Amino acid sequence: MIAASRFALIILVLLASAPVALAQDAAAQAAAMVAPADAAIDRGLKFLASTQQPDGSYAGRGMGKNPAIVALAGMAFLSSGSSPGRGPYGDEIDRAIDYLLRHTQASGFIAVDGATSHGPMYGHGFATLFLAEAYGMTEREDLRDRLASAIRLIISAQNNEGGWRYQPKPVDADISVTICQIMALRAARNAGIHVPGQTVERCIEYVKRCQNPDGGFGYTPRDRSSMFPRSAAGVVALYSAGVYDDESVESGLAYLEAQMPQVVRRERNSHFFYGMYYGMQAMWQAGDARWARWYPVTRDALLARQQRDGSWNDSNGPHYGTAMACVVLQIPNNTIPIFQR
Repeated sequence: MIAASRFALIILVLLASAPVALAQDAAAQAAAMVAPADAAIDRGLKFLASTQQPDGSYAGRGMGKNPAIVALAGMAFLSSGSSPGRGPYGDEIDRAIDYLLRHTQASGFIAVDGATSHGPMYGHGFATLFLAEAYGMTEREDLRDRLASAIRLIISAQNNEGGWRYQPKPVDADISVTICQIMALRAARNAGIHVPGQTVERCIEYVKRCQNPDGGFGYTPRDRSSMFPRSAAGVVALYSAGVYDDESVESGLAYLEAQMPQVVRRERNSHFFYGMYYGMQAMWQAGDARWARWYPVTRDALLARQQRDGSWNDSNGPHYGTAMACVVLQIPNNTIPIFQR
């Protein structure tokens, strides 16, 4: 009996320690994948920190004041392991939060007068996503109130097809703006902010109507041309809405894999960072062999594009390109909830 009891105890200990061992092994593997990019990430984050303005924004051509740019830089800092008020980039994160809160209107709309924009709901979506991640780490009451109002605006702006467009009005929709809003909604729900299930279900229906027979996604249900960036966004939109084991996801991933070789070779792709941002998230969630193939290729393509000052150039400005690159390269760190499996 004593021997049997000891044997049972040993089994229980082994079973209890197995998840810990697996988690440690996964963390070690992720660290090994990221290691070749560590120096580049550090230089990129230092570039963002050194060029941040005292008010939390960035200079240059108007895009630096865009809420999306400020939010993406904040996401890059969070991805490094810093949090609001803590870590090497805690102060930079606080400045980004305060900037976005100052520009949150009474309606909940996060927008900056005079900032260059491709559509204000892009900025609102990225800003809300960042604030949701930051709130989950700080639980500041002023942040919660503004976040809740930003989420209510997204919910009210969903159109009758289930998507979102450039303005905070339920008039039109496209998959590119829609992905920004559903990620913000998912992050907010993770942080304890109420999001109606019906809003999510209608979004799923809209995104699926944008998918083509080849697995790629069109810009709208009427614009049926498949392209890599919007297809990566479509897959991540489904993941963000809670769709995982589904043929639409599987065919979308297959399309992305087929497109990847030519995408990384396009030196003048105006949507390069956008595609890498969503493509990396899609394959991170897919995991296993797909992820093992995807990350090194993307990592090396990004490392080859970094400038001497630590930045990455993009038509939207170096702060956008640098923030996107740093977020993408750090996704395996698994430090912020929206990117966790």
